[in-house]
Amino acid sequence: MTELAKRGLTTAVICSEPFKALGKNQARVFGTPDLPLVMIAHPLGGLSLEQVQGRALVAIPQVVALIKGSQNSV
Repeated sequence: MTELAKRGLTTAVICSEPFKALGKNQARVFGTPDLPLVMIAHPLGGLSLEQVQGRALVAIPQVVALIKGSQNSV
């Protein structure tokens, strides 16, 4: 993700709350401290398809907002 972000592409990392600090630290270490994190509920593993779809429904508006925001800055 960080390489894509460095090239000017709209990017984000989807993660759950327990991994938020790790995601922010990794983004900083790899030179993209402002890399957006799209947050979903934890856990993701061991869920039914319907539960995973529920997580996706939470992430989609966040991703759309990021894309729209990047279009406004072009």
